[in-house]
Amino acid sequence: MKNFFDVIARSDLFSGIDSGILPDVLDCLGVTTQSVKKNQVIFEEGEAAKYVGIVLSGEVQMVRDDFYGNRSIIMHMEPSDLFAETFACAGLERMPASIVASEDGEVMFIDCKRILTVCSSACSFHNRLIQNLLRIVATKNISFDKKIDITSQKSTRDKLITFLNHESRKAGSSEFTINYDRQELADYLGVERSAMSSELSKLKKDGLIDYNKNWFKLLGN
Repeated sequence: MKNFFDVIARSDLFSGIDSGILPDVLDCLGVTTQSVKKNQVIFEEGEAAKYVGIVLSGEVQMVRDDFYGNRSIIMHMEPSDLFAETFACAGLERMPASIVASEDGEVMFIDCKRILTVCSSACSFHNRLIQNLLRIVATKNISFDKKIDITSQKSTRDKLITFLNHESRKAGSSEFTINYDRQELADYLGVERSAMSSELSKLKKDGLIDYNKNWFKLLGN
């Protein structure tokens, strides 16, 4: 239970709220939790968006599958991260993407209306929750802009370089690890895995990067 509240306390949704009252906050919000298995669909594309999700353990991804079964990974979420909050806040009747567990874990659901509507008890933390949610949605929009910047590059090589530069800036270092395996990275970039692997080898041979599995290092020209 302690670990449960540690994860919740790290969530940006509860930033600035005394951890001592978190049990009361969660009770007021009427949260529910669910265990999920790897590859389990948590929210399916096309269903109504009502709930904000929080990753308690494991990892989840926002994905979109086209008519031919090709998967594009839009975003990756880890413990304490929110998911589907943008869709829920917009009250979309049909979600434009699915949320899928990429590892076994546990997630929490909160009815978005319970966050946005001050309850009859006028709990002091509600205004803070609304401010936090607004900031999270704005930050996620920046992440969507990053995705557009990467996938709008014309070549696989340029997509890789742009992605790795974004990850380096995020880590604040030329050395960093990424959250994707090779197939997931190809799905995120929207390219063929074999072509991407070939470009990675060329970038390493050209002395621009070094890598081992999920570890990367940007090198000078």
